[in-house]
Amino acid sequence: MIEFSEEEKEILVQKIRNYFDSEHGMDLGQFDAEFVLKFFSEEMGAYFYNRGLLDAQAMLASRLEIIQDGIYELEKPTDFTK
Repeated sequence: MIEFSEEEKEILVQKIRNYFDSEHGMDLGQFDAEFVLKFFSEEMGAYFYNRGLLDAQAMLASRLEIIQDGIYELEKPTDFTK
């Protein structure tokens, strides 16, 4: 389960309430919105978290490739082979 600070939780709950009101015409109470947030956090949070980790790994691999290319460009020719 993803843990949010109280400030983050307040923001997310308000976003949930606004969504239900604007998209479904439902006036979702504070408790119900917190329940929705808890449900998504517990049941789907790990999927979003893992996707974020995969994205971070891909970005890091891309950056490391650029660094490796830069290091290769710094090599000086010698009589030794790799």
